[in-house]
Parts: sequence; structure tokens; C-alpha cells
Amino acid sequence: MFDCHLHSNFSGDSELPVENACGKAIELGLNGIIFTDHLDFDYPGYEDTYFNINFQEYLPKIHDLSLRYNSRLEVLCGIEVGIQPHVLNETISVVKSYDFDYVIGSVHIIDRLDPYTDGEFFNGRTKQTAYERYLKEIIHMLEIYDNFDVLGHYDYITRYGPYDDRTMKYEDYADLFDEIFRELIKKGKGIEINTGSYRDKNGKATPLFDINVIKRYSELGGEIICLGSDAHFAEHVGYKFNHFSSLLKEAGFNYLAYYKERKPVFYKIP
Repeated sequence: MFDCHLHSNFSGDSELPVENACGKAIELGLNGIIFTDHLDFDYPGYEDTYFNINFQEYLPKIHDLSLRYNSRLEVLCGIEVGIQPHVLNETISVVKSYDFDYVIGSVHIIDRLDPYTDGEFFNGRTKQTAYERYLKEIIHMLEIYDNFDVLGHYDYITRYGPYDDRTMKYEDYADLFDEIFRELIKKGKGIEINTGSYRDKNGKATPLFDINVIKRYSELGGEIICLGSDAHFAEHVGYKFNHFSSLLKEAGFNYLAYYKERKPVFYKIP
């Protein structure tokens, strides 16, 4: 299996050495990993270079790792792009300037509010309205931005909500999910199952994964699914991959994908 979403110390929010990530992946028996460090221009509270990669170091380093670990692990170079409309042109320019294997398109910021660090986003919002607002922002991202391969963590908002039950169910947002999936399928894009959304956090009850979301994706014709841990620490590399692989097979999927040179490579779910 491939872990298609990893953050190293080239991301401002991670101190994970790239070599440690590779070592953990080999220990787990993974076939490959894709580093997808953050590009988030004008991130609220970190408007300097906190989430802007040093590409002069990043790309050569990942290339060096791909050669060094060649016989034991395939190491590929990607990027996770956080989309905000007001810095769209800068984002597009960077993605076009480098040869990545894989580009994740993600929404981290909504209306200049960060659900991770700023609880203001949830003020006055029920779970229903907060999650709806996030999914609508994903729809807006799909309308304005096209240079990505896979939609990142559609369930990102569930990680930080101040709700007793943070689970996101397909039936509660069916129209929004359908619009997202139809647009992705039309554009030849995929989705990721981001296992980082299902880690225990600060003693809160872990949200449940609703298998009906990916069943609906399949019903609409979706075929491209990548598995990513969103690891920022070595212990989270490949997190719960066996569990989620079983759920994918239960949902009717036989293949997962990873990307190389911006093209999907399919492999049978073990």
C-alpha cells in the first residue's frame, strides 16, 4: 500500500524528518509514500512563510530519498495546496512551476477562519450548519481551481468541532456530497480517505467513518481513491490502513490509487 499524504519538517507544522518517515513506512511494509508538504499562502496567524515550502531544498531532498530507498520503498514528491480565493493566482503559479508527482487540493480556511486554531468558526453554528459551510467551500474550490489530482480530507471539519458526536454522515449532506462527487468525476479527479480524521484527539470521542459516503461516490461513477494518513509524526504513518482497506472493500472497491507524474496508478487492495 501507499501512504499518499505525509508531512515532513518541510511543513511549518511538522518536525518529522523525511528519513524517519521512510523508515517507519519500511517497518510497516508499505510499498511507497508521497510527501505532500503544505503550501498555504496567507494562512491566518502565520502570514509569513510558515506554510510555504523551500522548494530549492524540498524537491532535491525527496529526489535523493527516492534514489536512496529505491530497492525498499518508492518515494514520491507531492504537495498539499490549501485553497483560498484571494491567493489563488500565487498558488496556481507555484504548482505550475515544479514537477510534482501528486497534488492534493484542500480547504483549510473558511472565510479567513481556521477551524484548527480559531474556535470562532464554530461560534453560533450547529454541527449541521458548520459542516454544510465547509462542504460549500469545497464546492467553491472546485469551481475556481483545477490543477490538482485528488480532493483532500473532505471530512477535515470533523476534527475540531466542539460537538459530542463529530461524525459526518452522507444522509445529512447528501446534496452537497453529490455535487462534490459529480464535479470531481467530471474532471477526472479522485478523493482521499484521510485516516488522520479518525485519530483520537484530546480525549474527545473519535468521529465514526460513514461508509455510505464512499458507497455514493462509487454509485456516481467514482473510481479514484487514495489512502493517506496525514501524518505529522512517524507513529501516524500508515495509520489504520488495514482497517480502512477493509471498509473500502466492503464498499465495493477493489483498487486503490497513488499518483506518479500526475497520473493515477491503480493497485489491488490487499
